[in-house]
Amino acid sequence: MVFTAGDGDAAVQTVKYDAIVLDLGLPDQDGLEVLKKWRDDGDETPVLILTARDAVEDRVKGLNSGADDYMLKPFAMEELVARVRALLRRPGGVLGTVLEEGNVELDTTAREVRIDEKTISISRREMEVLEQLLRRKGRVVPKDVLEDKIYGFDEEVSSNSVEVHVSRLRKRLTAANASVVVHTILGVGYMLSANEDA
Repeated sequence: MVFTAGDGDAAVQTVKYDAIVLDLGLPDQDGLEVLKKWRDDGDETPVLILTARDAVEDRVKGLNSGADDYMLKPFAMEELVARVRALLRRPGGVLGTVLEEGNVELDTTAREVRIDEKTISISRREMEVLEQLLRRKGRVVPKDVLEDKIYGFDEEVSSNSVEVHVSRLRKRLTAANASVVVHTILGVGYMLSANEDA
């Protein structure tokens, strides 16, 4: 969670995000000014504005400033999540509906993992690791990228947390006879590919 415009700007310059939820009522600067700066700098990350400003002109101003969606407070968390997922499913977005490799499927909308069309039990963190590996199947995913994707900006991350989640994910995949393998690229990260022997 980022609380100021300065923190948000620093975060965006440090990490490549899939989407941003931006509150206009920041303590140090108007959120629209922050958004304009990002767009002027060429950042095309999808942005959903979250605000109590409910006038039509406010919504028009927000969208004209580069926002992809505009949501009023108070809000239901389910709707916020659904709107963010809709943003990510747009052309050029990062959220495909179903990711597949071998006999493994991850439904990103239902948040289900299926192997040979059977749903398996999997933790949220393991699913997030699997999603990132499937999105980049056949390519190395650096460990720090996995950390950025599966943990919040202000969450404490232990030095071996990614290794623990990958290890548990491997065990689940093996137990369910998945036809994929997660390779460790020492000192770099991980890569998922089809298991040629499966």
